[in-house]
Parts: sequence; C-alpha cells; structure tokens
Amino acid sequence: MDAPKSFEDVVTVDVHEAKNLLINSGHRYLDVRTNEEFNKSHVDNAINIPYMFITEEGRVKNPEFVAQVSALCNKEDSLVVACNSGGRSLKASVDLLIAGYKNVKNMAGGYSAWVDNGFAQDSTPPEELKTACKFRR
Repeated sequence: MDAPKSFEDVVTVDVHEAKNLLINSGHRYLDVRTNEEFNKSHVDNAINIPYMFITEEGRVKNPEFVAQVSALCNKEDSLVVACNSGGRSLKASVDLLIAGYKNVKNMAGGYSAWVDNGFAQDSTPPEELKTACKFRR
C-alpha cells in the first residue's frame, strides 16, 4: 500500500519549466484560482477549477474540487497546477495525487510568476493582472 501523499510528494517546477511543459510536452494548465481571479487574466487554454471559494466566512475549500477535475481530466493526463502564488496549487496537487492522478506538477510562484516573467499575453499592466497576496512581497 502506498504511503499517504503529502507536500513532499509534489513535484514543483519553476515557471520556465512549466511553460516548456505546456508548449512541448502536452501538459494541461489547471488554474485553481477563484473564478474572479481567473476572469481577470489567465494562461491560454487553461482549465479553471477553483480549489477554494471566498465566502463571508473567509476562504473555504471547494468540496467538489477532485470531482470537477475528474469531469475534465483523466488520471493519466499531465497537469501543471497553478494558483496565484503557489499555496493553493500545492494543496490541490496533494489532493490530486491522493485521488490517483499520476502526472501532476505544481508551478512555483503561480500566475504571479507567469506575469512577472512576461509570459502573460495581455496588454494590461502586470500589476493589474496579479491578485494581491499576503504571501507575496
């Protein structure tokens, strides 16, 4: 029996490797930010399934996250998982590994790193594409 999955089991790649995987290796980009964040700006052809929702009580985990991913992705699909800065996507990656997904990679720095590296195909100023995050400096 496999040991339970944890953060140490997640393969994390930097934004340059993630872009290369998306372009050259057939990976799919799974954006786990909220719909509001995603609608502001996102990677071309990204799949958006929020890992958390913002409610009056604060952030709440999406109880249907794995089921929603399963409706769009097979467990053999190669996925690059990203959020705004890397926290939610790391947790989402663990949940996907636990659910039996085999080829999951977490993108370090999230969509903010994508924007910071000039990869966003958007004429909007970078500061407006990113979501403020208490973990970013």
